[in-house]
Amino acid sequence: MPSLKDLRNRIRSVRSTQKITSAMKVVAASRLRHAVERVEAARPYAQRMERVLGSLAGRMAGLAGAPPLLVGTGRDETHLLVVATSDRGLAGGFNSSILRETRRRIRELDNAGKTVKILTIGRRGRDGLRREYGRLIHDSLTDVGRRSLSFDEARDISTRILSLFESGGFDVCTIIYNRFRSAMTQIVTARQLIPFAAPTAAPGAEATTMGGAIYEFEPSEEEILSELLPNNLAVQIYTALLENAASEQGARMTAMDNATRNAGKMIDRLTLNYNRTRQAVITKELIEIISGAEAL
Repeated sequence: MPSLKDLRNRIRSVRSTQKITSAMKVVAASRLRHAVERVEAARPYAQRMERVLGSLAGRMAGLAGAPPLLVGTGRDETHLLVVATSDRGLAGGFNSSILRETRRRIRELDNAGKTVKILTIGRRGRDGLRREYGRLIHDSLTDVGRRSLSFDEARDISTRILSLFESGGFDVCTIIYNRFRSAMTQIVTARQLIPFAAPTAAPGAEATTMGGAIYEFEPSEEEILSELLPNNLAVQIYTALLENAASEQGARMTAMDNATRNAGKMIDRLTLNYNRTRQAVITKELIEIISGAEAL
């Protein structure tokens, strides 16, 4: 049975932890607000660019001279998985859900006889996959968006991927990240980056019409695609990292809120146990005093 001193120390320790988790929850909530604003600002641009490229891709389908980023290498043997996680923990199931989906895809590709390469963004992804799939990790990036994610960082990542693609390093590239829905809900998403995967059109919709608008392209579709596809790769990576950043802060805020609540419940249980133990000690001392008085 723990002593009163042990119980007091335990209560003091849990209260200190509760203060830390409460402070982390406040910080995550503040960062989440800013991250959500950036996500909401970036989504329309990325979606519109994807739809325009989808229209162009529909026109270029099956034609000679299409850019490699659109049609790929013609093979489906080597897959590059870009695994976007965080550098820090204490974010609930944020990182574990991404790693779970990554492992599932690796097993699926391996069973199909494909070659897999991994590019990790964030320490948690690198550390989580290094033991089991360390031989597959081609490159690892950390401290991306440590202060505030910039488009230049996303462009640097896209340049790395393009260089590897142009050198014949892979045939298909897919990024795995968490898409932000709410502070409590993040959706694990796998988006194919190379070759460009056109967004699914509604049944019966024409490729050249989007939202009632008809687009005429000048200069030619080939020139526009050769210019826009590399930029779209950077935009999609940037959007995915913004979604990831918002999801991370939402998951961390939820996790710290749960931790703070659990710490409060633990303090209540320890306090009740402390009071019962203290009452038992006092009762025991009174019995000893009375027994000694009666013996005299």
